[in-house]
Amino acid sequence: MEFTLLAAAAIGAFGVYLALRFEARRGNAADCTKNLWDVAMGAMVAGLVVGRVAAMVADGVSPLANPGDIVIVRAGVATGPASLAALAWVAWVGRTELLLVADGLAAAALAGLGGWHAGCLVRDACLGTTSDLPWTFAQPGSTISRHPVELYAALLFGLGAVVIARSKTKRPIPGVPAGLALVLAGTVRLITEPYRPSLAGGPVGWYLAAVAGGLIIIAWSRARATAPA
Repeated sequence: MEFTLLAAAAIGAFGVYLALRFEARRGNAADCTKNLWDVAMGAMVAGLVVGRVAAMVADGVSPLANPGDIVIVRAGVATGPASLAALAWVAWVGRTELLLVADGLAAAALAGLGGWHAGCLVRDACLGTTSDLPWTFAQPGSTISRHPVELYAALLFGLGAVVIARSKTKRPIPGVPAGLALVLAGTVRLITEPYRPSLAGGPVGWYLAAVAGGLIIIAWSRARATAPA
């Protein structure tokens, strides 16, 4: 049996924890009454469960007949359904102060995604398309070097988390950090997708939707902030 999915999730959770601890010293979401760590962990669990079930159904595996496969990795996690489930959890739990909660989690969410992708090291799933660049490497027993695409994604998500955390020290318009996080999340996946084994097989539409949704949130937040009282 294989439980490396849970190990990767734990690394992602650690990324969330570090980001929230770092920002707490800078007054992250100071007016928010929700426990951001609890909200983030609920979103992570919701995303993992829904994403795993969706991946199982897509592969013709019944979750009811094979409940153990929800935690035993056989086909990964469906990105789109997992993301929607996580966002739905945040929207429901933080509905009374949604912008504060979303902005408070913006940097931590990217840090968590970075940790999740870095978890490829324990899952032995870091490599993508072939390359002879000096930093690429091969699977044990193979002579073909490949891009460590998941590590590229982990690094870019980490940089995105830093960018958002620093931008929040300047008290941005409410909603802008959350929108920027969506834009960065979709952009990072679009940038790294061509280095995965098959661009055609990736859920590119979900990544484009994240970018578009983030831009809409940013535009709406700015318009809301500048509208006459």
